[in-house]
Amino acid sequence: MEEGFTVIFDGSNMDGWQQIGPGRFVPESDGSIRSEGGMGLLWYTKRAYRDFVLRVEYRPEKPESNSGVFVRFPDPKGDPWNPVNQGHEIQICDPPKDPKHRTGAVYDFKGPTHVPTRPIGEWNELEIRVVGQRYTISLNGEVVCEYDSGRSLEGYVGLQNHNDGDTVWFRAVSVRELG
Repeated sequence: MEEGFTVIFDGSNMDGWQQIGPGRFVPESDGSIRSEGGMGLLWYTKRAYRDFVLRVEYRPEKPESNSGVFVRFPDPKGDPWNPVNQGHEIQICDPPKDPKHRTGAVYDFKGPTHVPTRPIGEWNELEIRVVGQRYTISLNGEVVCEYDSGRSLEGYVGLQNHNDGDTVWFRAVSVRELG
């Protein structure tokens, strides 16, 4: 673990995480969690973040497995659509032709320049850096998207379980606050 990062999910427990909406996340024996059903969201309830770097490892079942990492959304009050409408989703889904819906995109706002995902079965490293209104998305060590937002300057983080058939595993979720 790099200095300054705090692990908020390490595979040993779900302390501070809460599921809203349909579906769920299932703990696996390898320390990951697997998405099932949806459209729901597993969010970290312990605190909202302002400027930060969030790191998440993920592994999709197939290229078209749809999921995402949500950032800077207010308390969703039990509705998984509040983060969609008030925060930002960093997309996980390789094949869409529309760049704003491909892995590494700030969903519906800006697509990635390229998508350096690893072969199916291997873990990918997603890093989301948010400072002020600037979002910098890196995938497997390569910057793939930079975006200037007009939305909230603070909020929670979460993992999406999109739909039946859109299985994605997550592990090693950590955050470093900046400033």
